[in-house]
Amino acid sequence: MNCTQSPSLYGITKSNRIGDDLWGKNQFNSTFPTALCCYMRDNKIPAVYLKLVSDAKAQLRVQPEEMSFDEIFNTKLANQQLTFSFESKFEPYQQWAYGDIGNIDLIIKHENEFLRALEIKLTVLPDDGTHEDEESRWGSELVVRAATTSYAALGIAHSCIDVLPELRKLFEPVCQPIRNWGNPTEIKSRKDSILDCLDTFQALYASRQKPFLMQPIWKTKGKSPELSDHAFDVFVWSDFALCRAFIDRAKHETSKKANDVPRFLRAATRLAHSLYDLSTRGKVDMGVYREDAMGNLTDKEFALGGKITRNYMDHPRKLKPAVAKEVLREIILGGGQDKLSPERRFDATIYFTAKHLFEELGNESD
Repeated sequence: MNCTQSPSLYGITKSNRIGDDLWGKNQFNSTFPTALCCYMRDNKIPAVYLKLVSDAKAQLRVQPEEMSFDEIFNTKLANQQLTFSFESKFEPYQQWAYGDIGNIDLIIKHENEFLRALEIKLTVLPDDGTHEDEESRWGSELVVRAATTSYAALGIAHSCIDVLPELRKLFEPVCQPIRNWGNPTEIKSRKDSILDCLDTFQALYASRQKPFLMQPIWKTKGKSPELSDHAFDVFVWSDFALCRAFIDRAKHETSKKANDVPRFLRAATRLAHSLYDLSTRGKVDMGVYREDAMGNLTDKEFALGGKITRNYMDHPRKLKPAVAKEVLREIILGGGQDKLSPERRFDATIYFTAKHLFEELGNESD
């Protein structure tokens, strides 16, 4: 090990985050997963891709399969040739929006070419709701905010821009009669037609889905902070698959309040509203996600507990992640673990595990 090397993370050589910015609060949770992806990519370990499929009975469901990181990153160029821009705007999407589209967790670029826009949700396995279940039934909680679903809508819009007349025929009969999109009573009265319309849309255009939300998992030994021997992996939701999750939940969701729209139905309604606007006006109105609260607080769009996500992430690598904990010493370089803040749960787990692994490595070299 090169003791003079500055703290760094594997694969991230060109980035808008360097030095201390790799390790800070709300930074390491996206820089470490990116480095993990770079490591898996160079070692030919594919991601687990969650994609939308239609089964023999024409039922839409999310199916896990493996996908190379060349496909996830949308390039065959080496990691060292790529720029990893965190919390940045995916500029190609701005042309399809009224209002500023804001930033997304990670943009992969080569020079001036925008290759992929990705959200990153680092999650622990198991979560509080599944840690007492059999290990094969463990799951991770996924919390999704409106900034994420708005980017999913923009990505879908970008993929469907050549079929706007067809989208208009599909969405106009359902959406045009809605007079007030912020009225909970009106939206709830049209719940079935909105969800049926989204089902039809997804069935027709699922071939246009693309990687969107990276959900790296770090697996611990139950509720303890100790990493499992097989500790890390990366699941990637397509934009259509993520939308499938909230459409599925909206169908069985009930509201305890008359003056709000339940969170999953709100997410589905916003997607339908966006695609209707796109088909009739040529752009998505970002105010749909920032102003139409429909009686809810706008900071969180929805959350999927481990008892839900485990059904979508039903792949052998959830039980046995592909990357061993020892790989930490190949991903965290130059003593970077000392830049972490052990008061945060993930940082603490990585800090103490990495410290132990580097001590072992030092003893082996003596």
